[in-house]
Amino acid sequence: MAPSNFGKRAIMFASVVVTAVFLVKPSRGLAQEVVLTSGKLEYQQYCAICHGKEGKGDGSMAELLKTKPADLTQLRKERGQFPFWRAYRTIDGREAVMAHGTRAMPIWGSHFLIEEGGGPLDDQRVMGRILALVYYLESIQTK
Repeated sequence: MAPSNFGKRAIMFASVVVTAVFLVKPSRGLAQEVVLTSGKLEYQQYCAICHGKEGKGDGSMAELLKTKPADLTQLRKERGQFPFWRAYRTIDGREAVMAHGTRAMPIWGSHFLIEEGGGPLDDQRVMGRILALVYYLESIQTK
């Protein structure tokens, strides 16, 4: 049985995509780019207001906080290596962060879970969002 026109076009399109993937060798894989882009979007929406657009701790709300927000580009430098899981737990809300005030202030893990709907599978999406954010933070570390 011969493929339909739609089937032929689908095969041709798939061939072009596969060829392009092999010919174009980006410095990062496509999956990494997707994760970093997602993390950057999360950062811009939830973090930049305090930590600043570039992560330097100079966001528009920084002066209103009791403690100056951290320069998130210096986490690796301050600790010798990027504190991946500490950053994850801090964003998730399992570690107290003095600059964020009391626990009455929203914790991002809980906030994201509410945004996702709070169902059993939503916690997995929250983990993905936080992981993307942490990978983004790791990508903006100064050398």
